[in-house]
Amino acid sequence: MSNLIAVGFNNAADAFEMRAALVKLQTQYLIEMEDAVVVTRDEKGKVQLHQAVNLTAAGAAGGAFWGMLIGMLFLNPLIGAAVGAGSGALSGKLADLGINDQFMKDLGATLTPGSSALFVLVRNSTPDKVLEGLKPFAGKGRVLQTSLTKDREDDLRKFMEGGQNPQS
Repeated sequence: MSNLIAVGFNNAADAFEMRAALVKLQTQYLIEMEDAVVVTRDEKGKVQLHQAVNLTAAGAAGGAFWGMLIGMLFLNPLIGAAVGAGSGALSGKLADLGINDQFMKDLGATLTPGSSALFVLVRNSTPDKVLEGLKPFAGKGRVLQTSLTKDREDDLRKFMEGGQNPQS
């Protein structure tokens, strides 16, 4: 079962930097994320989602490949690629993998203008090593919401909000 963690920051840079740090930890096999999205609220109050993967572009590329392949079978690869790219882009745009976009927009609307939040859907992790890798962010954020157990959530709050490592 995956766990949702939402951490708020006073600026957008910290959320993007923490997402990059989590991606680095994922390449070291210390955390397995299903989704990681930065939500920003600009000075005018507009909420924007910054997905880690552009599903529309990925769908278009995949659709173009399969469309071209099918088009080659019927001796018209260009039409096949165009139709495939269009249908792939549409399916990518309509797909909502990972964290529910409306949930993130609703929570993002509660952020103060100029701030951000990082939403992470974690499938598996080694918590003590992940917190060690996230030391530069200790004390910089606040936990907005989690689906962690009470003890794990308390440890994360101490780390993010108080800047102290719960294992210390």
